[in-house]
Amino acid sequence: MSAKGAGRIAGRYLVTGGAGFVGSHVVAALLDRGDEVVVLDNLATGHRNAVLPGARLVVGDLEDAALVDELLAEQPWDAVLHFAALSLVGDSMRDPFRYIGVNVGTGVRLIGACVRHGVRRFVLSSTAALFGAGSDAPIAEDAPVDPGSPYGESKAMLERTLHWAGRVHGLRSAALRYFNAAGADPRGRLGEDHAPETHLIPLVIDAALGRRPELTVFGADYPTPDGTCIRDYVHVTDLADAHLRALPLLDSASVRFNLGSGQGHSVRDVIASVERVTGRRVPHRIAARRPGDPPVLVAASGRFAQASGWQPRFGELDAIVRTALAWREAHPQGYRAGP
Repeated sequence: MSAKGAGRIAGRYLVTGGAGFVGSHVVAALLDRGDEVVVLDNLATGHRNAVLPGARLVVGDLEDAALVDELLAEQPWDAVLHFAALSLVGDSMRDPFRYIGVNVGTGVRLIGACVRHGVRRFVLSSTAALFGAGSDAPIAEDAPVDPGSPYGESKAMLERTLHWAGRVHGLRSAALRYFNAAGADPRGRLGEDHAPETHLIPLVIDAALGRRPELTVFGADYPTPDGTCIRDYVHVTDLADAHLRALPLLDSASVRFNLGSGQGHSVRDVIASVERVTGRRVPHRIAARRPGDPPVLVAASGRFAQASGWQPRFGELDAIVRTALAWREAHPQGYRAGP
């Protein structure tokens, strides 16, 4: 292992789903501090060009138990960071058995393989969708776990699996729960590229740039100040920093933290921000509510900030939008046009 920075010894990490949106930004953060990174991704929703030079990409599936064992046998590993999952809440409501089967099945097998190969630290990209729609805002870690979707349920099951892996086998884990990752790498290396795109900020930006038809706002009659849903947006680079800051906490114990911006923004807030940043009008129309959309979802992050010193660098909505806009303008075809 090599040293980089103020005497820090570089680590070695396996990142599943490291070609996806959040995973690729975590890989970039690890590389930036001099760590060795191996990415395991089947590229079903991730992108080969989202894995920065310096990381080793293994194209494969967590369903391939032999491949997972082969990788984990390449000791030593300082930690496994697990992002690979089916992650669309609405899709999980249409196909619950697939979401629970894939997310829980592959996650449990990965955790078991980590135990067999002596991996001592595991970071789970979890979700604040573990909590029910009736939770207070901002949502704290001790709020009742009551997932409103099979996607949220699958993450809750993995958190419980990690609890028992720790209790029985000593595997220390961090479960980091957040809602809406947003923005893009401030250096322009990485961004958000989903097919189809389902996240609000890139949809609003594309509507402003004339790259898609008018934006559909689902519901303007919620019990919120402007009638539209309020959500928590956290810059993806800040989330990547949080994952790295969670690692040293595992030297002493397993941890569970909620990650949020500390404030929520409505759909109309996002539209107004994009209009400010782009200087263009966002064409949109109001439609009926979508089933299952709660009025307000905001996660607290005070406990994690106290434990790790984490403070979001991109706390303002306009700052998040600026980085997302820069990426989409520089990469109109996303990763399909190459790096």
